[in-house]
Amino acid sequence: MTQNIYDDETFFAGYSQLPRSVHGLDGAPEWPVLRGMLPELASKRVLDLGCGFGWFSRFAAGEGAAGVLGVDVSEKMLERAQRETPDSRAAYERADLETYAPPAGAFDLAYSSLAFHYVEDLAGLFGRVHAALKPGGCLVCSVEHPIMTAPARQEWLVDADGRAAWPVNGYHDEGRRVSNWLAEGVVKRHRTIGTYLDLLLGAGFRLDRLVEWAPSPEQVADEPGWAKERERPFFLLIAASRHEERAARKGLG
Repeated sequence: MTQNIYDDETFFAGYSQLPRSVHGLDGAPEWPVLRGMLPELASKRVLDLGCGFGWFSRFAAGEGAAGVLGVDVSEKMLERAQRETPDSRAAYERADLETYAPPAGAFDLAYSSLAFHYVEDLAGLFGRVHAALKPGGCLVCSVEHPIMTAPARQEWLVDADGRAAWPVNGYHDEGRRVSNWLAEGVVKRHRTIGTYLDLLLGAGFRLDRLVEWAPSPEQVADEPGWAKERERPFFLLIAASRHEERAARKGLG
């Protein structure tokens, strides 16, 4: 089972104070790029994996989605999501992404923000998500960039010139990483960029776009505290799709 760190009182209290928790999508600096990777949402069926407080689920409903299903393992996150979602087109379900199997062929878009790096059996999840998408459906997701998750000690260093430097070690040693972020003992799964792509392609997806996200110079000008974040990519943003021809070949095989 996925570590349910979001129901830890200390972690939840800290996470609730982050800008993305207080201001939603507008508080997530990568959101403008992610939004540009989305398909048209009007009349679409949307699956929000690791939905958290439901910010994207509400956004999708507001964009005219026919229905949105948000899934998360955290009771605390889902309780707030349900409380803050008056739109009946958005519903929520508690489930562990390690084993969650959405209905086959039920969705036009699967979306996930910063959840997949907690999942151990990502190959299995990608396969189930691929099956849940209609031909032509899309997966748009973000994860912590592998440069972020690689080092055993995930903290900034200062080089001889006084410049902030992010350590890169253990990059090809994939697997479990434990960090003390908002609470002690937070477990994540490190994978290389190549592994993320291999898992997607192996599940039958076609890669449409990949972005190694860091704040833009314009964002740094507005938020000078983000300047250090341009020293290395912060997030990996991925758009992939299930195409009818590929899906048909898989069915014949």
